[in-house]
Amino acid sequence: MANVSETDPGTEASTADHAGASGAAATETVRFVEMFLEMLAAERGAAANTLEAYRRDLAQFTAFAHKRGWSAASADTDTVRGYIQAQAQLGFSSRTTARRLSALRQFFRFLFVEGLRKDDPSSSIDRPRQGRSLPKYLSEAEVERLLIAGRAREGIDGLRLTALLEVVYATGLRVSELVALPRAALAAEQRMLIVTGKGGRERIVPLTEPALAALMTYMQAIKAPRRSGTAQPSASPWLFPSRSRSGHLTRARFAQLLKETAVAAGIDPARVSPHVLRHSFASHLLAHGADLRSLQEMLGHADIATTQIYTHVLDGRLKALIAKAHPLARQRVE
Repeated sequence: MANVSETDPGTEASTADHAGASGAAATETVRFVEMFLEMLAAERGAAANTLEAYRRDLAQFTAFAHKRGWSAASADTDTVRGYIQAQAQLGFSSRTTARRLSALRQFFRFLFVEGLRKDDPSSSIDRPRQGRSLPKYLSEAEVERLLIAGRAREGIDGLRLTALLEVVYATGLRVSELVALPRAALAAEQRMLIVTGKGGRERIVPLTEPALAALMTYMQAIKAPRRSGTAQPSASPWLFPSRSRSGHLTRARFAQLLKETAVAAGIDPARVSPHVLRHSFASHLLAHGADLRSLQEMLGHADIATTQIYTHVLDGRLKALIAKAHPLARQRVE
């Protein structure tokens, strides 16, 4: 009788072969993902934050595929479909699920085009249905309260906060664009900012008088000598310098400052974020007569379809116009 405590040499070899195959597949997947991300950076000008989001999405799919005995690069359609279905079961929104499916589609399309696999397992999978969510924004009165609370903050920090609030509400910049503005972006004589947006695309955004005044006051303050006789740190190339690793104010810190200012203004801080101010800029501009094409340019949207999320404001404006101008508007319709 064979000793059951002994290991079958054939089984041992088979296990070792499987482990080696799994290791090779994992290495291949890592290589393919890096190649994909390099393509996004080089050919599409994808930003660092975008690349990190793709990396996270692909890492999550890799873990899911591994549990089913596949590598992320060799997964079949059933595995991709199972992953998408699992997202809904785990409680993720349709928007998040759609974003993750988009990342997989681009990844598998890249592998197919490059000849790294013979098919695209994601091509037959339908995009999750998404309800249309309207952008969240503050009323004009709430934004004014926020600005007043910002101006009440004292010292250099108060001047910086006022400049940040005035600029983001006057221009609708993305928070990543705002905090990373170089000093060279400010063309004071022309009253505008030169902004580098997604994909390295540059655009020119005009400044309002209050925004320009707040910026100039802040810049003069950081150049002024302190009481000790030493100058403020003004040698930084950034418009909003800080001691962070990047050398400029971080997105997280600005978001934190916004929450603090919202509390001071008597506004629920859960309703206030940098992106909410961007939405407020766009919504208020449309409500006062701006057209979608001009708004698209100022927001830096590559596609007009992205700007069309603000058409709810246009709908309200058109209804108000009809109610005021149409000769039959005051007649009650039975």
